[in-house]
Amino acid sequence: ILGALFEGLTVLDEETTRPVPGVAERWDVSPDGLVYTFHLRPNARWSNGEPVTAHDFAFSFRRILHPQLAARNAYMFWSIRRAKAFHAGQMADASSLGIEAVDATTLRLTLESPAPWLPAMAAHLSWLPVHRATIEKFGASDDRATRWAQPGRLVGNGAFQLAEWRRDASVVVRRNPYYWDAARTRLAGVKFFPAGDPTTEEHAFRAGQTHATWLLPFQRILHYRTEDPGVLRCDPWLSTGFLRFNMTRPPLDRVKVRRALALAIDRDGMSQAIFHGSQPPSGHLTPPNCGGYSATARLATDFAAARQLLAEAGFADGLGPPGLEILTISNAGAAPRIAEVIQENWRQLGIASTVVMKELNQAYQSQEQLDYTVAVAFWVADFADPVNFLEIFRSDGGNNWTGWKNPEYDRLLDEAARTPDQARRFEILQTAEALLLEEAPIAPLQSRAQVYLLHPSVRGWVPAPLMIRRFQRVWLEP
Repeated sequence: ILGALFEGLTVLDEETTRPVPGVAERWDVSPDGLVYTFHLRPNARWSNGEPVTAHDFAFSFRRILHPQLAARNAYMFWSIRRAKAFHAGQMADASSLGIEAVDATTLRLTLESPAPWLPAMAAHLSWLPVHRATIEKFGASDDRATRWAQPGRLVGNGAFQLAEWRRDASVVVRRNPYYWDAARTRLAGVKFFPAGDPTTEEHAFRAGQTHATWLLPFQRILHYRTEDPGVLRCDPWLSTGFLRFNMTRPPLDRVKVRRALALAIDRDGMSQAIFHGSQPPSGHLTPPNCGGYSATARLATDFAAARQLLAEAGFADGLGPPGLEILTISNAGAAPRIAEVIQENWRQLGIASTVVMKELNQAYQSQEQLDYTVAVAFWVADFADPVNFLEIFRSDGGNNWTGWKNPEYDRLLDEAARTPDQARRFEILQTAEALLLEEAPIAPLQSRAQVYLLHPSVRGWVPAPLMIRRFQRVWLEP
């Protein structure tokens, strides 16, 4: 929805995941990789007809970094000079950030260290510009509760405008005539529906109420493979499923226990039993071919080694640690079934675990507050680079909900961030991922694919590993 209403400096090509011009028609990089200069399109407009300027982007970036706003994705800007210190409240002068509007159509970003992934990251939702006058009309710019994003109020710069927002029912967007490339937008509008679960989505699709689903219940894959293969899609997805371990709760504060639990998961069996082979099993965190990177470290399935590690940790004679709870999201497709399969796997180690199901927001809150023991988790890439997955588990990472803090891991990520040579940077990240698997604050489960339904009348809908969908490139035919 945000991608329809707003556009960043760059956008991502759906198929290749590479950054291409958005509001910025081109950009330059200094020889040392520390200065990016974005040149904005002179015909870029907000949905009220006003020009989109470099000052708008500078305001938006400073706003998301403001400590008072407390934006969860502020870490996406850490590569910008002094951004981290400003967000932490260690400096108050936003003008000293490495963010400069040189003039109305020129934005200059100065970095702490080279970040070759920055043009791709600039397409992320957190980098979208916001209309300053609209936000400040309805409240303070650093107030998260300001209600500026309502129909009749919201001013965006994307290919569509917000026409209707019926809470828990639908969001409707209409073609934006002020969009710089409006002449090539073929859809008159898009209607988005929330769905409580994939089964609800499938029913709506079969009833002719939607053109596409987000997911498909995995138990329905075989039906569509044989009965209606023309509407079944199984596309690559830069996403991964894994278990989080809460290391602040004994005995998960001991690496041998965590490694034992991670080894005692039959990933191949899970792939077939739950996903009918559509979700490949994975023994590493990063998905394959993530921006040209594929992990070399692997966590195997080895029940014998798991039993040995538990014995060394003091849980011998087939008696595993008691009282393990596996938290899962109640309406997240296959998540409850994943938890049940893991529960059965661990039973072979003498571990009597229980599955606890919570609604999505409650499950996230429990993990963020470290109020859980083990949790089924998923991560979807924001841009195609392994650092997007590995950065989660920094000691101070906003999404590191494990309690794991490893200075050597942080050092490796810092070293990779300072390394402009891509091959060498990937080598450093391989070492970091191997350390993550060795310490086991997580247990990887599967590389994910998007399995969904698409109506035959939809055109221009290409496989998109990042799930980025530019609706101005989609159209309908009878």
